[in-house]
Amino acid sequence: MSLTFHQICLQDNIQIAKVIRSVLKEHGVDKPGTVYTDPTTDALFQLFQTPGSIYWIAKQDDEIIGGCGIFPTAGLPEGYAELVKLYVASSARGKGIGYQLMEICFESARKMGYKKLYLETLPELNKAVSLYQRLGFEFLKEPLGDSGHFACDIWMEKDLLK
Repeated sequence: MSLTFHQICLQDNIQIAKVIRSVLKEHGVDKPGTVYTDPTTDALFQLFQTPGSIYWIAKQDDEIIGGCGIFPTAGLPEGYAELVKLYVASSARGKGIGYQLMEICFESARKMGYKKLYLETLPELNKAVSLYQRLGFEFLKEPLGDSGHFACDIWMEKDLLK
């Protein structure tokens, strides 16, 4: 079995949207105010044509099993981007794929000149939260920027220069 990573392509849209929604449904957070109902979830290739953004796909053989991206969310402080849409299919978890996706995103963010990464998540995604902490994210008391994901109530940031 071969694991590969590539930047999102138009033909990835349907499969990655299914992965994202299945993970949210699995954790009981398939609700408004999350990417579950966000219309951009069905058009990630188009969304990630935005300057200063990139989205990475993890593929096992011919199946998309995860993804993660960097996005210049409106309203973030200077030098910040948002780590967005980190999702790994349940069948592929526990193998370091989320970690690898995040490391690729950190490197991409540094190359694009970002100094800090911000993210928003939910307590139901506690395994992801512990991964974020292990990779240097620290909790914030309030949200930054304007992601529109009002259901998220955990906010974190990482200094990419450390």
